[in-house]
Amino acid sequence: MKRFCLALDLKDDPELIAEYKKQHENVWPEIRASIVAAGIRDMEIYQVADRLLMVLETEDEFSFTDKDAADRGNEKVQEWERLMWRYQKALPHARDGEKWMLMERIFSLSNN
Repeated sequence: MKRFCLALDLKDDPELIAEYKKQHENVWPEIRASIVAAGIRDMEIYQVADRLLMVLETEDEFSFTDKDAADRGNEKVQEWERLMWRYQKALPHARDGEKWMLMERIFSLSNN
């Protein structure tokens, strides 16, 4: 298993943040299926103010490139992503269209 952490911001609007959280109470079945099919075994999203942290636990063979390619070919995933952009905003140093950004692990209690 591998673990990844990614970050993204939400638009700093309490109503939009509440809607975003509500959307995640009932994630569409097609979205859940696409996540599992990519080799993601667990996914958690944490929030503080307008900052999000996503933690992924994946199979060893998981590939962000393969997941991205599958997502681009999945109309339901594209529909979900367009909906999520209503609430999300890219981090200040993100490239055009870049959403979740992979974080670098800088400390691990178990590896020091």
